[in-house]
Amino acid sequence: MHFGIKTGALVLVTAAGLALSDCATVEDVKHAQATADQALSTAQQAQSTANAAGQAAAAAQASADKANAGVDSLNARVNALEARHHKGERG
Repeated sequence: MHFGIKTGALVLVTAAGLALSDCATVEDVKHAQATADQALSTAQQAQSTANAAGQAAAAAQASADKANAGVDSLNARVNALEARHHKGERG
């Protein structure tokens, strides 16, 4: 994402420089603007992809937390059964 933003900023600076220089043509400026627009679009797509990945990671974390809670519950049950079993052997 940062690469796209940096590229877009560089293109915008280049476009501004061309626009202010005497040798820039209208076509040069239009090309620079089109490149900047494309860079911005790419950066926005990258941000969208990053947001989707973040949501998927959050869902995976919630699922892992739920599974860990289940494992903890089963461990507690096994420990309770083992404690009862050992009491029976001694008594």
